[in-house]
Amino acid sequence: MNTLFDKIWDKHVVQVVEDGPTQLYIDRLYCHEVTSPQAFDGMRKRGLKCFRPSQIYCMPDHNTPTHDQDKPIEDPVSKKQVDTLAANAAEFGLTHYGMLSPDNGIIHVVGPEKGLSLPGMTIVCGDSHTSTHGAMGAVAFGIGTSEVEMVMASQCILQQKPKSMRISIEGKLGKGVTAKDVALYLMARLTTSGATGYFIEYAGSVVRDLTMEGRLTLCNLSIEMGARGGFVAPDDTTFEYIKGRQYAPVGEEWDKAVAYWKTLKSGDDAVFDRELTFDAADIEPMITYGTNPGMGMGITEAIPTLEDVDDAGKASFSKALDYMGFAPGEKLLGHKIDYVFLGACTNGRIEDFRAFASIVRGRHKADGVTAWLVPGSWAVDKQIKAEGLDVILKEAGFEIRQPGCSACLAMNDDKIPAGKYSVSTSNRNFEGRQGPGARTILASPLVAAAAAVTGAITDPRTLI
Repeated sequence: MNTLFDKIWDKHVVQVVEDGPTQLYIDRLYCHEVTSPQAFDGMRKRGLKCFRPSQIYCMPDHNTPTHDQDKPIEDPVSKKQVDTLAANAAEFGLTHYGMLSPDNGIIHVVGPEKGLSLPGMTIVCGDSHTSTHGAMGAVAFGIGTSEVEMVMASQCILQQKPKSMRISIEGKLGKGVTAKDVALYLMARLTTSGATGYFIEYAGSVVRDLTMEGRLTLCNLSIEMGARGGFVAPDDTTFEYIKGRQYAPVGEEWDKAVAYWKTLKSGDDAVFDRELTFDAADIEPMITYGTNPGMGMGITEAIPTLEDVDDAGKASFSKALDYMGFAPGEKLLGHKIDYVFLGACTNGRIEDFRAFASIVRGRHKADGVTAWLVPGSWAVDKQIKAEGLDVILKEAGFEIRQPGCSACLAMNDDKIPAGKYSVSTSNRNFEGRQGPGARTILASPLVAAAAAVTGAITDPRTLI
């Protein structure tokens, strides 16, 4: 096969169960507060210690408020989950980056920026968007709580080996088209189940030209196509991003690491179970119109009509449009919006804040729009200030909140009210995802910024 996925997977195989799963060694386990309590309880009941505690990192992100983090969390459920993670990490001797720690943030933002996620690794977390770390050239995927316990106890996991898919995007992206648009385009073409059972390698000139932030966004959304994960072969862009980060190798170890990382690529004769190629010229800024991330379209396009939808999907298509308050065949340019959310493990990095600021510079937030701008980590927050982006945003009428998952999901205070329209840079637009009855339109930071200053869905290319 000779694919990069095979190389990393095979290097981590401990044993293969006949007619069963593979026992796979795991290099890095990340734990957050939502999916870990039962795993810790299971360990406690069995009298077990973590097998390799130095390879496990914990931090709260889903339940953390994005304001007044120096005060006790008001929501009792959120407070209990955050406090429980801190207590469990202390009891089991694990590294814990708590709220207000300069190392805290969204776990999928912090891992790469600290150099904890490295090429050639196997990485897991009890969170579906663990696929984000694949941008580093790692095999990274989400797992369930019982599997979190399995990795704590043995540093291994039982997994069926997925099939391999290579998606190549060739050409050059047009003005105002970002990695987020590429991902939304792929989801619209493949649907939310089109990559089920596969692990995706992203390739082609567009992917090679992406920054690390762009690759992290693209890999983050692999799971929304049904894939087990997605990754990019490491290259000079990867190495330059990693060098000098806190947990990156140094000196002679760095040279040895880079020499190995340079071998991490699919062979010229690599055979994939499925190969797809797309043209960058076909991709424009994207938005979603429905209640799953695959219901997307170019921002200048119209929502499909019932005639465009196959019979099996007509009922769910109509239900989604009813929920969103949209009509088949409708164009959404100019549609009024109420909220804008910049952040999440999808678009909470420094590049995303630069993009947002590039649109709002010299303009002002539209009346009637509530905007939540949430850095993915305290390190991103620090860089926003170092680059003066906070001044640009403040002059345009925006404020920056404190790091956390925020309005990506309704597990903290940042909930979109029922019936309100939110242009969101997050990863999911399910019914109620951002709050009961909330209507979510997924988009890039550029599209979000354009909506924030106009009060309506706007093609960002008209403002660039």
